[in-house]
Amino acid sequence: MSMNGGRDGRRRLVVIGGDAAGMSAASQARRMSGPDELEIVAFERGHFSSYSACGIPYWVGGDVPERDQLVARTPAEHRARGIDLRMRTEVVAIDVAGRRVRARDVESGAESWTSYDGLVIATGARPVRPDMPGVDAPGVHGVQTLDDGEALLDSLERAPGRRAVVVGAGYIGVEMAEALINRGFEVTVVNRGKEPMSTLDPDMGRMVHGAMEGLGITMVNDAEVTKLLTGEDGRVRAVATEDAEYPADLVVLGIGVRPETSLARAAGLPLGAHGGLLTDLAMRVRGHEDIWAGGDCVEVLNLVSGQEQYVPLGTHANKHGQVIGTNAGGGYATFPGVVGTAVSKVCDLEIARTGLREKDAHRAGLRFESVVIESTSRAGYYPGASPMTVKMLAERGTGRLLGVQIVGREGAGKRVDIAAVALTAQMTVQQMTALDLGYAPPFSPVWDPVLVAARKAAAKVRASQR
Repeated sequence: MSMNGGRDGRRRLVVIGGDAAGMSAASQARRMSGPDELEIVAFERGHFSSYSACGIPYWVGGDVPERDQLVARTPAEHRARGIDLRMRTEVVAIDVAGRRVRARDVESGAESWTSYDGLVIATGARPVRPDMPGVDAPGVHGVQTLDDGEALLDSLERAPGRRAVVVGAGYIGVEMAEALINRGFEVTVVNRGKEPMSTLDPDMGRMVHGAMEGLGITMVNDAEVTKLLTGEDGRVRAVATEDAEYPADLVVLGIGVRPETSLARAAGLPLGAHGGLLTDLAMRVRGHEDIWAGGDCVEVLNLVSGQEQYVPLGTHANKHGQVIGTNAGGGYATFPGVVGTAVSKVCDLEIARTGLREKDAHRAGLRFESVVIESTSRAGYYPGASPMTVKMLAERGTGRLLGVQIVGREGAGKRVDIAAVALTAQMTVQQMTALDLGYAPPFSPVWDPVLVAARKAAAKVRASQR
């Protein structure tokens, strides 16, 4: 790294964003390079650092009792480790040519420039807020930060009634619907897709639909929200589609997120088709030797399709931070890409996917075979065995594994990790059938459900070659 120009002779690394990617990068850079060599200044516009946004639905639902349980490392702990973390300070401009950033104190409005030798952009994502009447009314909430979670919990206490509408049925929408049920609300989910969980193929999403209705959640699919209606007091009172109105004392937007790259765009840095920053394998912003980016503001390479993808997950953010911090601290590391693994749950139904869905494979120009099998989490005779559905996609001709989706009860979700490793290793479904997986009746049938699917997929690939 060619950083050489701090005011006191030290190199200065500036980090924009105080959550997973940014503070992982700062912490790793500090481990790689001592305070006499490297000054680290980090800016965070919110009240919290290094927290788990993924845990917010479980906090709202009451599974996690205290907000601070979601904080991995406080600002004071970061400062004690030699990182100058400036909270409630928002970076408003990046001057690439001048190698400096302009930051504004959120409370006072005072602005100042800070020069850098190296820059880390970890600005995260912003929730999708549709441009429609009523979207900014009291009682309408996004769920992206701990501040959002606190505002929502406060709103739950003050809601005039117990009817909630969740807009969107992705991970956040589904998890928030369950959280609100746990809080004693009547919940309606309005979803533009054919089934909830668009990260699954619709035939697998249908099982999630059934589980949500089993919880008492009203599912409205194939419905586009057109406006949010407000009462005389200005507070939200209903969610409207073209065909109906759904009364609401509280609305949660779970439509998804987009990369927060407005700063990067204004600075002329390269963005991809999804609006995320484009980086090389070392997580350097393409064409900029001393600027790195990671977390929810970047696009990543999908190792299965070979295409850039937007996958905002804390697992990737932390790995990006480790790679960036190693490189910014004078070492060398790379981030090769992802296979698209994710897992979630609705009540006791576990939902997992990795690799490509059918529409992803079509978009990538791949010809494939797909199979669906039913199995059990344990040997059928062992107490507690529960049904599990596995869907598997394999490339026609080669038999290369392309994707796996799993829906089932206890023991289903983390089985997707078998497939994630197989995808990373570019295994064929035939090769997978010989995997030496752990077996005992309390844990699995003799043939693990993932291997049952692999056997069926291998047979279908062979049949297609005749």
